[in-house]
Amino acid sequence: MTLNNKGSLLSMSDKFADDSTQDRLRKRRQNINVLFRRDSELRGKLAIYCGAVLIILATISLTVFLVWQGLRLFLFDGVNPLSFIFSRDWNPGDSTHPTYGALPMIFGSFAITFLSVIIAMPISIGTALFMSEISRKWGNKALRPVIEILVGIPSVVYGLVGLTLIVPFIVAHGGGIGYGLLPGMIVVGLMIMPTITSIAADALQSIPQELRNASYALGATKWQTIYKVVIPAALPSLLTAVVLGMARAFGEALAVQMIIGNVADIPHSLVKPASTLTTIITLNMGHTTNGSAFNHALWSLGLILLIMSYIFILITRYLSRRSKVL
Repeated sequence: MTLNNKGSLLSMSDKFADDSTQDRLRKRRQNINVLFRRDSELRGKLAIYCGAVLIILATISLTVFLVWQGLRLFLFDGVNPLSFIFSRDWNPGDSTHPTYGALPMIFGSFAITFLSVIIAMPISIGTALFMSEISRKWGNKALRPVIEILVGIPSVVYGLVGLTLIVPFIVAHGGGIGYGLLPGMIVVGLMIMPTITSIAADALQSIPQELRNASYALGATKWQTIYKVVIPAALPSLLTAVVLGMARAFGEALAVQMIIGNVADIPHSLVKPASTLTTIITLNMGHTTNGSAFNHALWSLGLILLIMSYIFILITRYLSRRSKVL
């Protein structure tokens, strides 16, 4: 091969290399231009992925932080986890002999949660049945806006209503000082009622109309159809609504703090003062020194709240998966 042929081959290869480099640069500029376009699909995907990553990182960071803070009481202060959970003596502010027993607060949180659900569940599901089965048109026009307004009312307003109306009523007719589990369960029941009603109504309205028509074709009445067809078909979603209401009731702080009495003891009646995990945390967190055993004990109470929140989430996910299977 002559030198001219070699030179021409080298020049052709250089030309091809330059063309490929220019193509890559052109495609890169096009991608950058597409990214900054107003209707760019790539920019939308990037924003969605960044938001998802931020939410995941925030959840992991919050969980790790709360777990580490909650375990300090057991790792550095020498408190036995079993005695912390099952002991009834709570006096972490005592300088000579502090005690860390969270059982009264745990009992109070579960008592408020289950008692409020007992009040809210039948009323909420009955209202949802009225909105979706009895009078769907009037129910959606009149009741749904009211329910949305009730959901948006701040918890402090519910607490003020309980403090000014329910507590004096209990003092006048039930005895005691008025503060305790009874006003707490009534107020929290009113608070979670709109949440359960809204989710339950959506669940009932999502039931296919063909199921109702098939029941009517077999000679069933409206009430038989509701009892034997609609409610069993929507049962997992209804239970999901109840669990979400329980999750809100378990984590409620301000309204309960105003009317429960805030006494770290297990009450023997509904009209005796009590306390919950959230009320003790909100009352004492601002009065403790960062790094003290008292502060670590409050973080441990917060860790219990976190664990219960995850348990409620797992139950909700299980019920949602079961409703999809059904």
